Amino acid sequence: MLKTVLIAAVVALALLLLFAATRPDTFHVQRSASIKAPPDKIFPFINDLTRMKSWNPFERKDPSVKGQFGNTHSGPGATYSWDSDKVGAGSMTIIEASAPTKVTMQLDFIKPFEGHHIAEYTLRPDGDSTRVTWAMHGPAPFISKLMQIFISMDRVIGKDFEDGLANLKTLAEGT
Repeated sequence: MLKTVLIAAVVALALLLLFAATRPDTFHVQRSASIKAPPDKIFPFINDLTRMKSWNPFERKDPSVKGQFGNTHSGPGATYSWDSDKVGAGSMTIIEASAPTKVTMQLDFIKPFEGHHIAEYTLRPDGDSTRVTWAMHGPAPFISKLMQIFISMDRVIGKDFEDGLANLKTLAEGT
């Protein structure tokens, strides 16, 4: 009986690992919001990392986060690194900025898990508003694939993106 249970557990574990191995090698999370402001008013809140700090949902999760700005605060080459018990540690670097429509950042996470991803912010005029899209994509190593069987990365990170876009909307609309 014990031998049968052990064999069943090993087979179940093997099937779980095999299923994880079949998951996509990359991930993509994206959210959008309509903000009643022109792109040129919103763009500086994203392109200037000192201003981004005011609406970033991850900063709000841990007000005691230890952050450090690089010598450049906005545009390509601007950097910010953080260390926090609640939101982990890592750095971001603006690698592309096309005013007032797009900002692309390299995100390098150190903890709780190492990861190297791209974040893209696009701003598209839409009448008297701007459609702001925040997307993140990158590789999904095996451990990430395994975790995503039980935890939806889209749901977890997507909620943070929604909160951040709501914060940005409040600032940009001046309400």
